[in-house]
Amino acid sequence: MALRAGVVVTGTEVLAGRVSDQNGPWVSQRLLEMGVDVAHITVCGDRPDDMTAQLQFLADQRVDLIVTTGGLGPTADDLTVATVAALYGLDLRLDAELERRIDSIVQRWRGRLSSAADSEPLRAGIRKQAMVPDGAYSISPTGTAPGVAIAANESGTLPTVLILPGPPRELQAMWHEALESAPIARVLLRRADVRQETIRAYGLSEADLAATLRTAEQDVSGFGELEITTCLRLGELEMVTRFAESAAADYDNLASIVDRRHGSKIFSTDGSTIDDIVALRLSGKRIATAESCTGGMIAARLTDRAGSSAYVIGAVVSYANEAKTGLLDVPADIIDEHGAVSEPVAASMAEGALNRVGVDIAISTSGIAGPGGGTELKPVGTVCFGIAVAGRATVARTLRLPGDRASVRALSTTAAMHMLAEALESEG
Repeated sequence: MALRAGVVVTGTEVLAGRVSDQNGPWVSQRLLEMGVDVAHITVCGDRPDDMTAQLQFLADQRVDLIVTTGGLGPTADDLTVATVAALYGLDLRLDAELERRIDSIVQRWRGRLSSAADSEPLRAGIRKQAMVPDGAYSISPTGTAPGVAIAANESGTLPTVLILPGPPRELQAMWHEALESAPIARVLLRRADVRQETIRAYGLSEADLAATLRTAEQDVSGFGELEITTCLRLGELEMVTRFAESAAADYDNLASIVDRRHGSKIFSTDGSTIDDIVALRLSGKRIATAESCTGGMIAARLTDRAGSSAYVIGAVVSYANEAKTGLLDVPADIIDEHGAVSEPVAASMAEGALNRVGVDIAISTSGIAGPGGGTELKPVGTVCFGIAVAGRATVARTLRLPGDRASVRALSTTAAMHMLAEALESEG
């Protein structure tokens, strides 16, 4: 890809780990989708010298575009615009129209706070946010901070820079207008026409996929034209391939080889996630969950997407045995005979949710997430699942999952989503 970019995430709170960076990955993904190669993502504190060092580092790497996030507020440590302007040798000027716009936004917010009073610090903060470098392009604020786009300097030693706010919702709302600003639109004209395709598999190891890719390297004549990255997360292996349209036939050959070797483990070739697939297959159906070790994580994942109220009816977190018997009608003698972490109990939990909530399908979990509670027969990581479908025999399954408590719970949730997808496909 001919066009290269770098991202600078500013904020001492991000650098210190008090706040996780959501902006760097989001901006990087959007740029990659557009055919822009992201060379670096850096994080620095709210110090002018450190910001300048990061900007100069990216300029020295010969990137064509720098995107900064954060440091655009009204307080003394919001210094991104002034720091970038100083590096580019640009004076700051007051944009009176922008000042009025920001003031209008602030006044609307203040109107909701009956005790809010106008003050000189408030007016100074508004004025500070309306200071724009000479020749820069101002991007409308989606909070109180506007974005700023600055063209590359005449000597070509400093690239085009896009300055965006730190709050993710503000940054994302501003993104499309930012891309249309003159300096950014101009540099984006040089981007390559790149396609990106994603294949997702469950239960496929990175080593097995790597072996397949080594074979493909010999069998696909244009393999070198394909930029392939793989990532293993929670049991799912993702293969993302970026390529120019001229290499489309080479990608098709690669995808065929991967499918021939691992087709039984591939669940998506069009970029769909398992959550997308489950939601699609739940159309016209109703679901409930009965969870012990996952503590409602499956229900949370199902309801994380808009429109889930059409199929998610309810959830029962039955952590204690008395909750399993009292809320889900699990017979106490089954628990006494097999233990709470067992396939008979998981099956009974799923059936209880199916009947009590009145749904078409229900899934349950009962396991030992750790760090304690494991035995020789049922070590930490043992998780039993049950799937009950109206009019069909209930299915139960046991997995031994690796990792600490958080990993076992997360892996269990992902496993449950794949079991649901399989059960719903079978029913369909």
